[in-house]
Formats: sequence, structure tokens, C-alpha cells
Amino acid sequence: MPGKLVNSINSFIKKYHLDAFKDVAIFMIILVIFHFLWKQFVGDFFSVAAISNSAYWLANMVYVQSNWLLGLFDVNVTPFEHLSIDGAVKQNVFYYAENNGYVSVNRSCSGMKQFYQWFFLMVLYPGPWKHKLWFIPFGLFTIHVVNVLRIITMVLITINLPEHWDFVHDYVVRPFFYVVMFALWVWWNERFYLKKKTVPAESQSNNN
Repeated sequence: MPGKLVNSINSFIKKYHLDAFKDVAIFMIILVIFHFLWKQFVGDFFSVAAISNSAYWLANMVYVQSNWLLGLFDVNVTPFEHLSIDGAVKQNVFYYAENNGYVSVNRSCSGMKQFYQWFFLMVLYPGPWKHKLWFIPFGLFTIHVVNVLRIITMVLITINLPEHWDFVHDYVVRPFFYVVMFALWVWWNERFYLKKKTVPAESQSNNN
């Protein structure tokens, strides 16, 4: 029965030329499933010392690298590794005294969740492993760079447009992670996965 259902779905997809939509659906399903798994079990994940320590280390790397770039462009913001704000100690803080605004690069800003989503997306999505072995780390590096740029963007928003901070954080820079992941996935799909599928078909056609 499951086999017949799968065959029926595949026949429907081929009949109406929906292969591209099928690939996008697989991409979205994998990301959404692991988004909800993370949301459901994030406390359990971070109860593992190795994962929690890695997230704090990663957050600190994002902070240090963001601080270097902000200093390079002489952005008027003060960095603090620890700062007490409203009775709570914040870590990895960029503080702007003129409007009492700040950006804190905490564990949830580390990019760990996006690393996890990207890793499992690429492990589960079809394609040649000889290319996955370098493309997965390349994607992780790209996501990290985007995260550093995200923090810098939020610092600039804190300085120049503090009234729009929440909107930019929630509806611009956070979704941008997934825009980048989608672009990387499209590259993978077109350059490695679909290309691998068409080569055998062309070879078979030439043999006939």
C-alpha cells in the first residue's frame, strides 16, 4: 500500500511537471520539522554540557568578530563581555549610551539552531556525499558570516533606528537566515543533485 501511494504521487508529479515544487516541498518539510524539534527539545539539547558550551563559545566568537568589524569602521558603541542591565547580567554586550540601547549576543544568537537545521537538511536531502563533505562546512561558514552581519545590523539599528529594533530583529534579519539557506540549497540542487540525476539519463539516451 505505501509503495502504491508513493508511485501514484510520483506519477502525478511527473504528469504535471511538479518536480521543482517537490524539491522545494522537501526542503521546507525538513526545515520545519527540525525547527519544531528544536523548539520542543531546546532545553534538553542545552542540558548537554558539550552543546551548551559550544553555543556559548560560538556566541562569543560572533561577539568578538562583530566587535572587530565595528571597530574597523569606528562605530560609536561600547563593548562589554558582561554588563548588568535592569538587574540582570548580560553577556557579550554592545552598549550605546546616548539612547541606553544595547545588543546582547547570548546563546540564542549563536547560530547553533541554524547550524543544526543546515546540517540535517544536507544530510537528509539527496545528493553525492563527495560534495556534501565540503558543502556542509561551507554552508556552516556562510551561516556564521551572515550571523556576524546580523549582529552588526542590529547594532546599527540600535544606534540609528531604535524604534524599529523589534521589527528588524523579528521580520528582517531573522528570516534572512532562511533566505541564505534557501539560496545555498538552490545552488546545491541545481549544481549537484539535479546534475547528477540528468547525467545517467543522458548516458542512457546516448546508448539507445
